Parts: sequence; C-alpha cells; structure tokens
Amino acid sequence: MALDQATTGLLSQMASQGGPALHEMSPSEARAFSDEISALNPAGPEVKSITTESIEVENGQIDLIIIQPKTEALGVIIYYHGGGWVIGNAAGHQTLGQHIATLSSCIVVLVDYRKAPEFQFPIPVNDSYTALEWVDENMNKIAGKRLPIIVSGDSAGGNLSAVMALKARDNNGPKISCQALIYPVTDDDLNTQTYVDPANQLLLSKDAMVWFWNHYVPNKADRKKPDASPLKTEDLTNLPDTIIITAGHDPLRQEGEAYAARLVQAGVTTTFKRFEDQMHAFFTMAGILPRSIEAIQFVSEGIKTHLINTKF
Repeated sequence: MALDQATTGLLSQMASQGGPALHEMSPSEARAFSDEISALNPAGPEVKSITTESIEVENGQIDLIIIQPKTEALGVIIYYHGGGWVIGNAAGHQTLGQHIATLSSCIVVLVDYRKAPEFQFPIPVNDSYTALEWVDENMNKIAGKRLPIIVSGDSAGGNLSAVMALKARDNNGPKISCQALIYPVTDDDLNTQTYVDPANQLLLSKDAMVWFWNHYVPNKADRKKPDASPLKTEDLTNLPDTIIITAGHDPLRQEGEAYAARLVQAGVTTTFKRFEDQMHAFFTMAGILPRSIEAIQFVSEGIKTHLINTKF
C-alpha cells in the first residue's frame, strides 16, 4: 500500500527545504533537526499535572517527566523515547505523553536516558533499568498506591522497552504487567527485505540506521547481545502481555513483526497491528499526521483494556 497523502505531503515539504540527510549530519545537527520536527506538534490535551524528577544513575543523573492524567490512574506507563539512541529527548515526547496519559488513564513517566555517542551501549540500557527500578520503588510517591507497571517506547525506545521486560524477568526485577512496543528495533540485521526496499528509505533509511548503530554500539560483537538485539534472545517465554505496532514503509518493519511472531510462539499474549500506509516515526506526530492519533488510540486503549481485564 502506498503512503497516505498526509505523509507524502510532509515529505515533499521537508525535501523542498533542502539540507543533508540525517546520516550526513553530526549528532548535534541531527538532534537540532529532531527538535525542529518535535516542535511541529501542537500542545497535547490538558492533564492534571506535569512534573520533573531527577534521579541518580551510574556516574550521573537523568530526568523523568511525570504526567498525571485528569482521571484516576489505572497504571504507570514508563515510556522510553525513540531517536536511534542518539537523538530525541523526553521533552520532545511530552505531547505524545499527554495523549497517552489521557487515552489510557495512566500516569506516564518519560525517561530522559543518556544518549550515544557520548554514552554508548550499555549506558542507555542501564539508565532505563534504573528508571524502572526507581518508579517501582517510588510508586506511592508517584501514584499514591501500588499500580501495575507498563513499559513502552517507539523505535530505539521500543528496543529499550523490550530489553527492560527481559531484564526484569531474568533478574527478578520489578513486575511488568504489559509492554507496548512501537516499531521497535529488535535486531542488528541491516539487510532484511524491509531494510533494503527502496520504498522504505524515507524519514528513516538504512543509511540512517547504520549511522545510529555505529554511534550506539560501535563494537559489532556487542550488537549480538540480547540487551542490544532482543530478537536474539533464545527464550521469550514468561514475558508480559504485549502490544506491537509496525509501519508499512519502515526499514524496521520486518524485525518488529518477527519479534511479535516469536512472542506468539513463546505463548505470550500479543496484540499486533501494521499501519500499512505509514512510515517510521508517524506515531510521534500527533497533530501532524492524522493516523498518528489513530495509532496512539490503538495502543492506549489496548493498555487500558489490558489493565481493566487483568487482576493486579
């Protein structure tokens, strides 16, 4: 299926402005470009409150943006932003967080993990797990009572979310009730069919992913580790209920759908949907691309239904 009209219009507008491709930029230039795209999003829906907590991580601090919904919270979603572990930040995902908090009736905690190349693998993983443990230990402070924990994220954040579920399972860590993975990075194979398809070289391309991986995990042997490529995990049993969405025109589509298939084979309750006429990054463009809101609703309502139907 071809890209929808809104997406082709956005890409045409961006192309008319010229400028280098993402993989031709420095990390600082790419971060500025990412911030410009995030700034296009209008303000999110009104919420009860938005606060920031600074937490200690190994050799540093990171911020958590905590978004409280106007309704009584059913759970706490720990959300890891995308951006290839190099670009993006929690603040740039605040509009998205407000939408998710409102539609899911959950507290949303946006994690501002440290990024490559200044902080390479496994530092973002370790920061993310520290944030998970902090939320679990400070649940009463955040929510006033014990609530189920959901991990979620888009792209590289989907990768980190999947890794959090695996690490929590394997280390007797915080109990995760559900994971919601948005076109996640799950593997280091840069030569899948969807990676090399010319129709998928759009806002995210194979060249861009090579650039991201080289900054995040320059040692190619480390890319084979499950903490970098969760699809390489031998055992995917006993993981939380999972929601996965992919985009039809996305280099990452094949690995995201392979992860969904592996979870189903492992007996994990898995809800999957492909948005055929969308490109990578569409989920974070609420107010820019119409189907973004549809996807946010699908994920948020899936989380809400899970929480309502699951005994905690």
